[in-house]
Amino acid sequence: MFTGIITALGTVREITPLGGGKDMRLVIGAPQDFLNGPGVSPVAVGASIACSGCCLTAVTVGPDRFAVDASAETLSKTTLGRWREGQRVNLERSLRMGDELGGHLVSGHVDGVGEAVSATAENASTRWVFRVPHDLSRFIAEKGSVAVDGVSLTVNEVEGNNFGVNIIPHTAAVTSFGALAPGGAVNLEIDLLARYVARLAEVR
Repeated sequence: MFTGIITALGTVREITPLGGGKDMRLVIGAPQDFLNGPGVSPVAVGASIACSGCCLTAVTVGPDRFAVDASAETLSKTTLGRWREGQRVNLERSLRMGDELGGHLVSGHVDGVGEAVSATAENASTRWVFRVPHDLSRFIAEKGSVAVDGVSLTVNEVEGNNFGVNIIPHTAAVTSFGALAPGGAVNLEIDLLARYVARLAEVR
C-alpha cells in the first residue's frame, strides 16, 4: 500500500527486453536518500516501489539505482510500455505501519491510462484536466480522491469522461507534473472506496 505522496523523482536509465521482447527490465536511477536515507531502512531486493503509480518489485538494488521487471500485462495496462531512457518517474516506497497517511490509500494497481487534456494557469496553481476511459469515469467523484501517475489528488470537478484537479507549484516541482504536457498519457488509479461502493451497489 502507498499514500500517493511522492518522495523522490527517478529517471529511467536502461530498458532491456525480456521474454522475447514481451516483458522488460527497467533500471531506474534514484536519489541515495530515497534508497538508503537517514531514518529509513535500506531498500532491499523484493521491496515494493510505486513507480508513477505502478507497484513494482525491486529485483536489484544499487547505491543510486534499482531495477524492476514489468510483465507484458503491466506494459499493456499502464504507461510503462511507452517509457524511454530519460523518462522521469514518480517514486514512493511502500507504507509502513505507523507512517503518516498524508494522501489517501493507494494500492499501486493501475486501473487504466488517461490523457492530459489541458493545463491552465489559475491563480498560483495550474488547473489540469484529464480524460479517463469511459468505464472508469463513474468512479471519479467531485471532491473525491484519485491517483494520477501515483500522485494523490483531490478532484475539483467532473464533466463526462473528464475531471479537473489543481496542481500547486510545489507538487509540480517534486513530481513528473513539471514535465507533463497536454496529450501526455498518465496512469490512473481510482479511489478504493469508490470501487467497493460501486461493487456493493451492483450486488444490490
